[in-house]
Amino acid sequence: MRELPGNERGGQWRRRVALAAGVVVAWGLLTPGPAGAADYSRAADNFAGSQIAAHEGVHGGPGLARADTGQTLGHDVSGHQGVVDWKAATAAGAQFTYVKATEGTGFVNPQFRGQYDGAHAAGLIRGAYHFARPDVSTGAQQAQYFIAHGGDWRRDGTTLPGALDIEYNPYGDACYGKTPADLTNWIADFTRTYLAHEGRSALIYTSTTWWKLCTGNTNRFGNTDPLWLARYAPQIGELPAGWDKQSIWQFSRAGGLPGDQNYYNGPLSRVQALAKGPSPAA
Repeated sequence: MRELPGNERGGQWRRRVALAAGVVVAWGLLTPGPAGAADYSRAADNFAGSQIAAHEGVHGGPGLARADTGQTLGHDVSGHQGVVDWKAATAAGAQFTYVKATEGTGFVNPQFRGQYDGAHAAGLIRGAYHFARPDVSTGAQQAQYFIAHGGDWRRDGTTLPGALDIEYNPYGDACYGKTPADLTNWIADFTRTYLAHEGRSALIYTSTTWWKLCTGNTNRFGNTDPLWLARYAPQIGELPAGWDKQSIWQFSRAGGLPGDQNYYNGPLSRVQALAKGPSPAA
């Protein structure tokens, strides 16, 4: 019988334990990925900004950011928030939300369906995001995995385009062992695949510091993919190359809403327009 590599033996052992116990493991749903895929047992620790906060810090306390006139308050959640009280979130001012759906090609947020559908039932405009793992598979493969597990866009006027969360590698080298050109091409592979499948451009979630370090501050996406910027400070600060404005600013790790606090750069009508998308004729 063929001797399995250590990482495959470990993965099979974890799956057998979970099946024998008859439970879904607390850290998420394992689904088939490429042979030799990375260990996803810590994937529940990874959410939008978890690594940015760890590497770049938080400048100022929660809620210090001040929105300009006409900005729209929202938030983002992951499995860490568990069952969210969406009625309370809307009462506290939330008007849109993003929910973590997937990571790499081997992890699905076990809370995703309840969170995503719960936000919709509460009247929020909601979207899904994918935590990128350029070290385990191609951008196209991860876009397809994301779409298949909740990241698809719906022409219902309440679903935002999917977002690609690309930030510091939680498992090793900050840039996933890739050159700036390689990472730029990986991001393009993901966004191109998402656009081809869904007819919408994915948002790109990142920080300016990571973008400079790991993509060489490429300006390739500024005209095609809306920017969701992470910076935990009273001011937005410098944007990555190619963008002259952000669509969403994740300004705080905590505040009056579950999860991270965000401002959409415009009134609610602009959030609604992003969800609605272009007319079929266009």
